[in-house]
Amino acid sequence: MKNQLPLLMVMMFYSFQLLAQDTLKTVKVESARKSILKSLTITSNSSIMTSKELLKAACCNLAESFETNPSIDVNFSDALTGTKQIKMLGLTSPYLMITEENIPSVRGASQAYGLSFTPGTWVESIQITKGAGSVVNGYESISGQINTELLKPLNDIPFFLNAYGSTDSRYELNTHFNKKISPKWATSLFVHGNTRVAKNDQNGDGFLDNPLGKQVNLINRWQYANQDLGLVSFFSVKYMNDEKQTGEVGFNKDRDKLTTNFWGSEINTERFDFTSKVGYVFKDIPGQSIGFQNAYSSHRQSSYFGLNTYDIKQSSYYSNLIFNSIIGNIKNKFAAGFNFTSDQYQEFVNTGDYSRIDNSAGSFFEYTYDNQDNFSVILGGRVDYHNRLGVFATPRLHLRYNPWENGVIRFSAGRGKRAANIFAENQQLFASSRQFEILDTKGKIYGLDPEIAWNYGVSFGQKFVLFGRKADVGLDFYRTDFQNQAVVDLFESPQKAVFYNLKGKSFANSLQVDFNIELVEHLDLRTAYKFYDIATDYLSGTYQRPLQAKHRFFANVEYATHISDEGQQWRMDATVNWFGRQQLPNTATNIEADRLPEFSPSFSTLNMQVTLQQSRTFEMYFGGENIGNYRQRKAILGASNPFGSNFDTSVIYAPVFGQMFYAGLRFKIR
Repeated sequence: MKNQLPLLMVMMFYSFQLLAQDTLKTVKVESARKSILKSLTITSNSSIMTSKELLKAACCNLAESFETNPSIDVNFSDALTGTKQIKMLGLTSPYLMITEENIPSVRGASQAYGLSFTPGTWVESIQITKGAGSVVNGYESISGQINTELLKPLNDIPFFLNAYGSTDSRYELNTHFNKKISPKWATSLFVHGNTRVAKNDQNGDGFLDNPLGKQVNLINRWQYANQDLGLVSFFSVKYMNDEKQTGEVGFNKDRDKLTTNFWGSEINTERFDFTSKVGYVFKDIPGQSIGFQNAYSSHRQSSYFGLNTYDIKQSSYYSNLIFNSIIGNIKNKFAAGFNFTSDQYQEFVNTGDYSRIDNSAGSFFEYTYDNQDNFSVILGGRVDYHNRLGVFATPRLHLRYNPWENGVIRFSAGRGKRAANIFAENQQLFASSRQFEILDTKGKIYGLDPEIAWNYGVSFGQKFVLFGRKADVGLDFYRTDFQNQAVVDLFESPQKAVFYNLKGKSFANSLQVDFNIELVEHLDLRTAYKFYDIATDYLSGTYQRPLQAKHRFFANVEYATHISDEGQQWRMDATVNWFGRQQLPNTATNIEADRLPEFSPSFSTLNMQVTLQQSRTFEMYFGGENIGNYRQRKAILGASNPFGSNFDTSVIYAPVFGQMFYAGLRFKIR
């Protein structure tokens, strides 16, 4: 009984039941030094970023936590907001299922900026799964899943402080307070604040390179665990207020808002979240448990971009009932349950009202067979009813086979379906002179049909010893085929953003080869090459997905000294990213000064960080991003005439801000 309760706790909050079980095995296989954990025995192509990996960069928020991970691509979404967008398998975050402790988090109204609403210091680990995800979590996942685990009150330290400052005038403070009320109850209070107060215009185009702003973010978590009764529960309340101001350097929001005096923008977001999770382990039946998850969120964004206004409020309720058990023995397991989701949107684009209500209810069943040796399979399916998408089925399959020692082959296939929130997901286009056009008007989602795609993937991994040092190599290939897609067409005209249902083919091929080795003791090298072939049939022809490099190379070098008896240690990290040329949107009909070539040039960036851990309670770190100072030469089209027809801040393929250096400290009371 005492061994079952911790397993349930993991099973409730991780993406897969099987992943939960084998996460414990992973720790045994991997060295304690490893910061990204991979296992040869889990069925899905998954990895876990530990807290050690998150300390290798500044990681001010979740969006910035993937800079050292080869599976995730990080890009800027526009030239104004400093918002970082992530991609997996070459597809943007709307095609990912992003969850927080296994509850959907970044979706709907929060797609554009939601990753910046989770401070990095709150994160305990991140689970990354490529390809079709588990049916337990829903039907929307297409290219993969990212699940964030927050620090747990029963395991946390009494006090933590993190202070951060950078040369781009960003300052941040994080404080964590934890109290063990009893052996079974504990609570945590996390307080986060950040601000940027100085105006930066390094490229001299008259616009801020980074927004002015401030954010206050609070969360109070409670955890209860009773081994004797087999009960475990979590309760969390979160509040966040985020304010951003950007635009021309001379813009004054009190004087120039929604005028043509100066071009400016404000994006103000207020969010409230409540989540609860209760789990029970049956004492007399091995492997049997039941969990119930509930979440409510209110997300309100009020914003304007020049003369464009965009306001959205999303009120959401989510519940998930999960029952886990075995069939005969522990080699045969299953998970079954019900989901319910309700989203109420109040959305206004200039004078257009796109308010709506989305309700969906579904049931799922997932069977797992594991021979406890070299083969496992997960076969899952779910049936859902959605008031605008109708009734539909979602099948998913995962296979794992170990052909020999330290080698693994995996295969996955699955279908995903989603309603594209075309305005919330493409907010960067509001900061332009583009006119929005929706060509199809007979569908039930902004006049469009739902997006439907199949994802197939195969991967191979091998661990070995090379020149007496541990090494591993990985190879994976995934293909996503869209049966329908809400196409965002930026090739029709530089003065338009055209939305319509897919008229032909759209696919995404992703190939990744990675090689990792311990060069010498305490010196690790991580490398990856990625090839993307992502094309869509647009009205004017077939083009590669804009702003997506076809070839990418990644390398990370990590060095750490021995930890002394007093807890002293030096840690050093360097990450290089090389980006091949990228297809750019059509600007051919602009005046010559506001045109871009068909493809961007290739470029590379270098990030570094050095950490001095002076004791087990105090450490300092300093580092730099884009140390080579590469910047996109023409970041804003029509910057000299922002209310003219050529103005566009969304064509961003490289950094806008140049070198950025930062420093910070961490203090712990254990």
